[in-house]
Amino acid sequence: MSRILIVEDEVAIADLEKDYLELSGFEVEIANDGATGLERALSEDYDLFILDLMLPEVDGFELCKRIRENKNTPILLVSAKKDDIDKIRGLGLGADDYVTKPFSPSELVARVKAHLARYERLISSNIVENDIVEIRGIKIDKTARRVWVNGEEKQLTTKEFDLLTFLAENSNRVFSKEELFREIWDMESIGDIATVTVHIKKIREKIEMNTNKPQYIETIWGVGYRFKV
Repeated sequence: MSRILIVEDEVAIADLEKDYLELSGFEVEIANDGATGLERALSEDYDLFILDLMLPEVDGFELCKRIRENKNTPILLVSAKKDDIDKIRGLGLGADDYVTKPFSPSELVARVKAHLARYERLISSNIVENDIVEIRGIKIDKTARRVWVNGEEKQLTTKEFDLLTFLAENSNRVFSKEELFREIWDMESIGDIATVTVHIKKIREKIEMNTNKPQYIETIWGVGYRFKV
C-alpha cells in the first residue's frame, strides 16, 4: 500500500484529501505545519508528498526544495495561487505537479495515481545495458537518467528528463502541449497545460546555448514543440 504525506494547515481540506485517497486504497498521514511536515518527510519513508504552499513555520516552496535535495519521491504542490510565477518557482524547485485550488478530489486522486504509477515504473526497471540516445551533441542515458550536452553533464528533474527524452526519441515530430502533458504526466491536461511550457523553458535553459534561438527544442507557433535533428 502506497504511503502518502499531506502537509496542509487547513484541517478541513486535509481531511477531505485524506478521505478520498484512503477510499482509493492509499495509506495517508497529515502534518498541519511546515516544520512538522519537513521533519516527517525527511525522517520517514513515503511514496508521495502533497504540499500546500501557504504553511506556517516552513512554507511549501522551502519544504519542496528540502525534500527534493534528499529524495526523488514524487511531489505535488497544492495552492490557491494561480499565477504562473508560483508554478514556475514550484516546478523549478523539483515539484512534479502543481494543482490549483479549488480542485475536485477525484482530480487529485487521478494525479496521485498517475505519478505513483510512473515512479514505480522508473524504480522497477531492470534494464541491464544502458539505453543511450545521442543527437547533435546531446547524450541521454535513459538507464542512468543522465544528460550531457557537448560533454558537460546537465542536472534535470524527473519530468524534465522524461520530456526531453520523449521529444528526442520522436525527433522532427510536432507535439501539442496537450499531447505532451498526456504522454509525460499520464493524464488529460484538465485545462492546465502551463506545466508543459514551464518544463520546456527549464530544459532550454539547461541544454541550449541561446534560449532565444533554440537549436534543439523548437516552438511551432500555434501547434506545439518538436525536437529538431
